[in-house]
Amino acid sequence: MAISQELLEILACPACKAKVELKPDGNALKCVECKRVYPIRDDIPVMLIDEATIEE
Repeated sequence: MAISQELLEILACPACKAKVELKPDGNALKCVECKRVYPIRDDIPVMLIDEATIEE
């Protein structure tokens, strides 16, 4: 089961409060501002700053 569009609309980056988008591979959410990538495990976004990685 993929992340629903309704959930994506209400999720925000816990670090900078910006919008997050689903990565093309569907395995993570990426912040549009600070570029943190939050993993999705068992169809649940792990929105913890300590679990995030930073991408260009």
